[in-house]
Amino acid sequence: MTVHWGIRIAALAAVASVVLAGCGDTPATPGTAAGTPTLGDPVRTTTPTPPTTPTTGASTPPKPSSPSQQPSGPTSSPPSTTARPGESHQTNLMPVIQHGPRGKKWVALTFDADLTALMRKRLQHGKVKSYYNEALITKLRHDHVPATLFLTGMWMEQYPDRVRELAADPLFELGTHTYDHKGFTKHCYTLGTVPKADMLQDVRQAISLLDQLDSHATRWFRFPGGCYDSTALHELGPAGVTAVGLDVPGADGFAKSPKPIVRQVLTHVQNGSIVVLHMHGGDNAPYTDEAITPIIAGLRHRGFRFVTVTQLMNG
Repeated sequence: MTVHWGIRIAALAAVASVVLAGCGDTPATPGTAAGTPTLGDPVRTTTPTPPTTPTTGASTPPKPSSPSQQPSGPTSSPPSTTARPGESHQTNLMPVIQHGPRGKKWVALTFDADLTALMRKRLQHGKVKSYYNEALITKLRHDHVPATLFLTGMWMEQYPDRVRELAADPLFELGTHTYDHKGFTKHCYTLGTVPKADMLQDVRQAISLLDQLDSHATRWFRFPGGCYDSTALHELGPAGVTAVGLDVPGADGFAKSPKPIVRQVLTHVQNGSIVVLHMHGGDNAPYTDEAITPIIAGLRHRGFRFVTVTQLMNG
């Protein structure tokens, strides 16, 4: 796995504003968020050093059978004692990856399942029917496209059977996206801020929830809104996870139609890209399912192969 370790705080507000526009409770105002720091070279502002090409390729996942529904409640399966994809032993600093090797036409589609306290209230009051975009998942299955899904703890609590169903599908791998989708820096758009003293517990809570529902859960992790700094990376070192960034924000949050989402992805994808989209649908990301079919078709036409983050980074 290729990981950038040197910390250089770079203002990537333009990229972060596109990413965040599906992560908050309300549309973000460009330029109001704190700059998103990164590890290594800033994405798309310099030419990064190509990581080492994986020595083993990942086989195309088989067509999944229809997973059976399982009852609610925590699973009794014991957690795995083997190393997990994305597992980190750098207890003083959380590692971050922004993309995979540039030497092969591989691309990882990733989807965040956000749920905040405000979003949950909208569900409870009937203002939103669901924050699970089933049409999106159905289309990924129909086209046999693997993906990495990042789930907030609140989303897992709201949809435990869906988590089990997705975990049982060989197309997908699951990672975490914090507990309640608060920001890990100040002024992370409309997300609020996790206090420094609570950062590690927040992430561990999400990990614990996912482990109860998926015995093969990865240790890939994504920061809400792409907001983090050196303090967050040091505080979260003991969590044992690797943060997965992006080099292609999908811009599906609060989009007015699928066309700009398709254009954004197809314009910016390159070899080894990690694409960030959203799988909660509802009023926050209403057109992702309509955009995904032309995105898949466009990338396949250009010869790209879809892989999970684990496959992209060679496990």
